[in-house]
Amino acid sequence: MAKKIVKRTKIKFANFILVLLVLVGLFFGLKQILQEPIHGIVIEGTSYLKDDYIIELANIKDYPPFLFLKRKGTCKKIMKSEYISSCKIKKKWGYILYIQVEENRPLFYDTNKNQYVFQNSIGVKNAYQEDGFRVPRLLNYVPDTKYNKFITSMARVETDTLSKISDIEYQPNDYDKDRFLLYMDDGNVVYLTLTKFKMINHYNEVLSQLEGHKGILYLDSGNHFQIKE
Repeated sequence: MAKKIVKRTKIKFANFILVLLVLVGLFFGLKQILQEPIHGIVIEGTSYLKDDYIIELANIKDYPPFLFLKRKGTCKKIMKSEYISSCKIKKKWGYILYIQVEENRPLFYDTNKNQYVFQNSIGVKNAYQEDGFRVPRLLNYVPDTKYNKFITSMARVETDTLSKISDIEYQPNDYDKDRFLLYMDDGNVVYLTLTKFKMINHYNEVLSQLEGHKGILYLDSGNHFQIKE
């Protein structure tokens, strides 16, 4: 009877060590990639909010692992602030996190309610900034039926123009219950109605035609200027 010859395959020790090293390297390399922290944080879209405030809201001040950060969940944390109206997060090459926010714009300080009022109608008692926001003061009571329309009208005023208004009074008359009086920083006063509030954005253009005179600008009924004596 013929003997069956079985060939034994010899595993080279050097090849085994090489494969093992490659597998270990891949394991630790993958682990390093998964645990790699955020390398940089870029905040975009802010004018009065500080970067540290956004980072604190997002709970990323300790620079957590980049790949495991959930953009939607992080934005939800940021959106809890009454000062932020929208949020979007992007991850970019180099483990850089881009946070794009839109601030909730402050419109005026309501002295009757002792709070700042923002473009989304939220009222905040304490301002984010220690010295408050540079917005006009609403000096008197505005009926509830006019208040929301007033906020909407104020939201149409450009930021640069808004900073030129010091105080606002609700001053209805027999002809128009939507009438307001605006006290400007330069000493002029302007009458407006809720439907014509956007016209105040042309204030600088009108100002250039007044030749340095101070007075009352009527934009509620017609467009004319009364010089102060």
